[in-house]
Amino acid sequence: MSVEDTPRPIRVLLVDDQPLLRTGFRMVLGSEEDIDIVAEAGDGKEAIELARKLLPDVVLMDIRMPRMDGVAATKEIVAAKLPVRVLILTTFDLDEYVVGALRAGAAGFLAKDVPADDLVAAIRSVAGGEAIVAPRILRRLLEKFVDRLPDPDGAVPPSLDVLTERERQVLVLVAAGMSNAEIARELTVSETTVKTHVGHVLTKLGLRDRVQAVVLAYETGLVKPKR
Repeated sequence: MSVEDTPRPIRVLLVDDQPLLRTGFRMVLGSEEDIDIVAEAGDGKEAIELARKLLPDVVLMDIRMPRMDGVAATKEIVAAKLPVRVLILTTFDLDEYVVGALRAGAAGFLAKDVPADDLVAAIRSVAGGEAIVAPRILRRLLEKFVDRLPDPDGAVPPSLDVLTERERQVLVLVAAGMSNAEIARELTVSETTVKTHVGHVLTKLGLRDRVQAVVLAYETGLVKPKR
């Protein structure tokens, strides 16, 4: 492979108010040939400034910081329509921030104790246009908000009438946290077919990514977490 054919490294902006944690993330990510740490920030306002200036591929964002938290910073970055995707890290005691962060436009959500390999894989997936929510965070989130969700025994919400039966089926499986490959095995179809269905779901419902699709599926009552 020639130099011209070598893929550009994924440019990452680290945002956390704790220097020690930033050092840890830098050590993990810095050892990956396809990831380049372009800058670090200690709060949301600085993160926005650097995101505008450097246009990193992925912002690895802490959720609770001084001056401006990760939710507000994510919202501004997304509202500015920057070609930047935000992957948020949190601890389990901050579950109440998750919905706000997803609605703000975060492309992913992971726990701070995520294994190094999973963090690297998540950054690559988010940079590639995928959306990531750690299953255990999603499960805890949905359990916490279960009483606020609509009755799943009711009729399919009018907002979902634009979907075909198969598309609603795919949406339910996406909401269960399944990957395209897992959905393909479940429905006995190809991954390409699943990808097409997911694309139709997002387009018809005006959603940015599959993370928003998960939130919508629960908010509308199409699916509901088990107690």
